Amino acid sequence: MCLGLPMTIIETDGMSALCEYANKQRRVSVMLLSEPPVGANVLVHIDTAVRLLDDDEARLIADALEGLNAALDDHDCDRFFADLIGQEPQLPEHLR
Repeated sequence: MCLGLPMTIIETDGMSALCEYANKQRRVSVMLLSEPPVGANVLVHIDTAVRLLDDDEARLIADALEGLNAALDDHDCDRFFADLIGQEPQLPEHLR
């Protein structure tokens, strides 16, 4: 399984960007995107930014990753999945 990280662009030269997530920085390729600006949130897979994220989506992904870490450490993880608590699972529209 491959997980994408929501990272924020700190600096870019058009071909690569220095990005940050969870107080860690790494240089990633941005060649699949059309000149993302400094401050943009991007979804990074295997050191490649694959798409732009809006602030809400970046936060939800970061919360989910923190929740997984909490669950793996046997800590309460409900607060990370507040948008799912008390809801019945729903199939995506194309599977209904």
